[in-house]
Amino acid sequence: MDYVAGDGDAPRGEEQVRHAVAPPAGLSAGVELLLDVELEAAIRFGCRELTLSEVVELGPGDVVELDRMVTDPVDLIVADKIVARGEVVLVDGSFGLRVTEVATPQKRLESIRCLF
Repeated sequence: MDYVAGDGDAPRGEEQVRHAVAPPAGLSAGVELLLDVELEAAIRFGCRELTLSEVVELGPGDVVELDRMVTDPVDLIVADKIVARGEVVLVDGSFGLRVTEVATPQKRLESIRCLF
C-alpha cells in the first residue's frame, strides 16, 4: 500500500490512500460492505510522559524530547491501534507516510472492531 498526501482529487489537507492490492481474501460479506467507511488516521512520531506542571510550564520554543530517534519508523494509528509503520516523506510540500510494515489483515480489522 502507498499512503499519499495531497492527491489532486482530494481537498487540500486531506490524505488519500491508494491500494496496490485487492481487498484481503476471506472477508465476511458484512465486512466487505464496510470497506468504503472513512476512518480517522493519525501518525505518531513518539511519546513521552509529562507531569501536569511540566505541561503548564511549556512555552513557545520549548522542545519536548520523544522516546524515538529520527531514524526510527513512525506509527500509523487507526482507532487507537497501530495498523502500519513507515517513514515520513514529503509529497508536493505535504507530509506523507511511506509504509514499510503493515499489520496482518486480521489485526487491521480488529482496530475497527468498534464499527461492528
